Amino acid sequence: MSTTRIPPSDTGFDIKTLAVELQSLGVRTRGGTPTGPGATRAGGAGPSDAGFVWIDGAPLTVPVHGDYVSRSPYELVMHSSGKAGRLLRDGVEIGPVHLHPRPRIYDLETADGVPYWKIALMHLDSLASTVFQRCVYWGTDEQCHFCAIGTSLANGRTVPVKTPALLAEVAEAAARLDGAKDVTLTTGTPNRDDRGAAYMARCAEAIRESSGLPVQVQLEPPHDFGWFARLKDSGVEALGLHLEVWDEDVLRRVAPGKHAQGRELYLSAWEAAVEVFGRGQVSTYFILGLGESAQSVMEGCRAAIDRGVYPFVVPLRPAPGSIVAHETPPSVDYMREVYEMVAPLLADAEMLSQGARAGCVRCQACSALSTFERAFGGGRDGQPAEEAA
Repeated sequence: MSTTRIPPSDTGFDIKTLAVELQSLGVRTRGGTPTGPGATRAGGAGPSDAGFVWIDGAPLTVPVHGDYVSRSPYELVMHSSGKAGRLLRDGVEIGPVHLHPRPRIYDLETADGVPYWKIALMHLDSLASTVFQRCVYWGTDEQCHFCAIGTSLANGRTVPVKTPALLAEVAEAAARLDGAKDVTLTTGTPNRDDRGAAYMARCAEAIRESSGLPVQVQLEPPHDFGWFARLKDSGVEALGLHLEVWDEDVLRRVAPGKHAQGRELYLSAWEAAVEVFGRGQVSTYFILGLGESAQSVMEGCRAAIDRGVYPFVVPLRPAPGSIVAHETPPSVDYMREVYEMVAPLLADAEMLSQGARAGCVRCQACSALSTFERAFGGGRDGQPAEEAA
């Protein structure tokens, strides 16, 4: 889905309010929910439970499937064509909505008959793929509570391992046919040594050779930080090392496998990675709504920014199939409070999101942080492909 630009003076809602409310409350649909491969995401590694929208030039993923969405004041009223509609809040129209164009690559398949959408998905103008669809933590006491990586494979929506050749084939087509601007490669943790770094390097190299697109790789810190230079040499331009939660007690509860590695490992890995990739090209997710305090979030954000790492702050997206599937996202007020504190820190550090070359920080769709960066001359301010053409 994508929305045209909505002037705040016409709606009474500024872009920051809309972005935060839509991501915390979700949007109901009337007249049909967008369906089919890639229209929305109901599960998986991420972004889970998402419809893809643009509002006032800001890209957003918005919950559409969670149980809590039924209580949202926002409603998307679809036209009979199924290609457009209207966004309402408490019955008052906010603006027109159009479905995001179905990526052309979703109609293609490999020579072996594997649909491209089972290999990688378009997240607005970013191509993303979970390279290893299995994780050593999944189904054990170490499983991350917010992750649903095993559901996509169980439901037949993907393949267990994406090969470098397959990823290269899809990336070339996405750049040529759908205007993809970058590629994000994430992964379940396949082993406890290099955490998949060697294989991710092969995939990134193949993608760069076929498409020229910049690549971000997301993985857990490998034991040997020398892998960071090898990933850089393979063509990787940005790296995600996601601690997820700063509060030690909450991390122990919701991501026991990561907690067992120790927060100090992540701090050391951040510093080593920034030496290789540069300030602002290394990022960490901080997921809000898992029981942490705003104070602990800010401690984590400051620790990341001080080391040249971009803290990608996102609301919990309760994913179907995850341990927290029946939870709700954090409140609008809480998210807004954190965004208001993080954005000026990024501005002071001269590390705003538009400097990111690839990955979630460049995309920004799973967070409203980009809209708060605008007050400091940052943030994304683009247009959907069909409007920019």
